[in-house]
Amino acid sequence: MIDKRPTFPLPLSSVVNDKKTTGANKKYHATASGNERGEVSGNHVPVQRIATPQTATKNTVRHLERPMTAASGSTGVGQQNSSSIHSNFERQRPPPREQNSSTTLFDNLRHAMVSRLGKQGIRDTVVLGAMGVVPRHYFVEAGLVNQAYIDASLPIGHQQTISQPHIVARMTELMRAGRSLNNVLEIGTGCGYQAAVLSQVCINVFSIERIKSLHELAKNNLRSLRIGNLRLHYGDGMLGLPQVAPFDGIILAAAGMQIPDALLHQLAIGGRLIAPVGGKHQTLQLIERTAPTEWVRSELEACHFVPLCPGTI
Repeated sequence: MIDKRPTFPLPLSSVVNDKKTTGANKKYHATASGNERGEVSGNHVPVQRIATPQTATKNTVRHLERPMTAASGSTGVGQQNSSSIHSNFERQRPPPREQNSSTTLFDNLRHAMVSRLGKQGIRDTVVLGAMGVVPRHYFVEAGLVNQAYIDASLPIGHQQTISQPHIVARMTELMRAGRSLNNVLEIGTGCGYQAAVLSQVCINVFSIERIKSLHELAKNNLRSLRIGNLRLHYGDGMLGLPQVAPFDGIILAAAGMQIPDALLHQLAIGGRLIAPVGGKHQTLQLIERTAPTEWVRSELEACHFVPLCPGTI
């Protein structure tokens, strides 16, 4: 086996497109309460047709591409320079025979996904680059591999989903806002896909999952990518990680009726928190901390996430 550092799969300038986002700003006063963990598909994105079920042949190809050896079971935090932000993981390459039959196929599908994201309005070339190097097919169930790069959320078990590519890119772009980010917190690791994307645009990523089996799934999915700046935690995401705070950015992958107080106070001044808020009708919201006791909220677009729930299971 040989190591290969991932590179952008296509000229990012060729996929950039303009799209404006609007939102009404108002002061946000922190209040307690909430729920935790989930995934999403945005209502503002056209519905994609789900592909036909995966064949046994394609499943075999997928497992051939996955490396047979792995690093440690949980990923660790490593200090990275911003100049090397897109080299935060090294994917173990499969033997040439398997690489020819599968890697090219998935690379082409990922290139097409990145091009589509540009047309959908994702303009941040750093985010597009991250989406272009993280192999989403590593994070979906074997029977859904042929749907890995369509713009749809997919089930990962426990009534949770892997978010659709557009919403992952959208939330990451909103949180980053062109800034260099040091510590970032994700609430709801799920299968680990968004955490892997975040690892390519942030110095350090911390991700919390409340469902033990999903925490273990994420560790298994991420093992072969050998990400050095990502730390996974099993626990109640509504409590955040006060021992690591403050965070330059926080992303919630589940919708609560309110943003938990603990997370608002763990956001650095000048930091940005992205979260779906609501019950049956949800909106994606951006929270910016402007002072020690002041937050500004912007309501963006309609979305649909699984519920944010407290505790661990």
